[in-house]
Amino acid sequence: MGLFLFKRLITLVATLVGTSVVVFLVLEILPGNAAQIIMGPDAAPDAVEAMARKLGLDRPGWERYWDWMGGMLRGDLGTSYAYSTPVAELVLERLSLTVPLALLAMAFTTVLALAAGIYAASRHNKLGDVGVMGLTQVGIAIPNFWFAILLILLFSVHLGWFSAGGFPGWEEGILPGLRALLLPALSLAVVQAAILARFTRSAVLEVLREDFVRTARAKGVSQRATLWGHVLRNALIPVITVMGLQFAELLAGTIVVESVFYLPGLGRLIFQSISNRDLIVVRNCVMLLAAMVVIVNFVVDILYAVIDPRVKASDI
Repeated sequence: MGLFLFKRLITLVATLVGTSVVVFLVLEILPGNAAQIIMGPDAAPDAVEAMARKLGLDRPGWERYWDWMGGMLRGDLGTSYAYSTPVAELVLERLSLTVPLALLAMAFTTVLALAAGIYAASRHNKLGDVGVMGLTQVGIAIPNFWFAILLILLFSVHLGWFSAGGFPGWEEGILPGLRALLLPALSLAVVQAAILARFTRSAVLEVLREDFVRTARAKGVSQRATLWGHVLRNALIPVITVMGLQFAELLAGTIVVESVFYLPGLGRLIFQSISNRDLIVVRNCVMLLAAMVVIVNFVVDILYAVIDPRVKASDI
């Protein structure tokens, strides 16, 4: 286990360093001038040049990269050009919405996918199986922002059960906050649940063909008890891997949905910062999202190795 963990840690660090280089270089080659945007289109060239020096934009790229990396290691992400606020404060404030949104969406995804996948597998090649697989195909094809608009039209405009957007803040209470995140979480979960349901069905069907399942059924164990007591535990090994990848995707995929529901999360902060040419905020937010995806994948690898010892053996 020690060698397996060490190799995964090396891969984690190398991936984060490579990601930081790519993020920095991509943002460096984008057109536009942050100093010009801050000063306005009618600002004098001398004033724009002075602002560029103040922001450190006149220094070599490699020097700014090392300063950025050193600041991240110290926890100093710099100050936003547009908000004149420390980037760390902006990010932490927006993460308090984005992370609960991703967790709620993942909870919906897990419940819907496991129920649909197990139901379809237990009725293999029957009407229930065909119906569930048809619905999952539709779910995969639906863009989450379009489904979000449908949810707003149904539950906000016609029924009036939920607000069409906005977030009251956690200081107003947990229930009002969760209520505001319910529709966005459902719109994020529909595609992921469809994908995970198909994986769950395939995994359950594979385990159902094992000898120990036939033995349990021959001993008189009911189909329900066999599914939940024997099959599901063994089928969860590949499903957990997919769930980890999906949670990472949910963390990084909230930008559009947060814009549709006008939620002040990390995704909307990135969108606004791109419009304002606030590169220091964009750079840190994109790096944070990339780091969370990499770390979640690392945790999934470790969990997979804990669940299935064959993974460690094959990796050494």
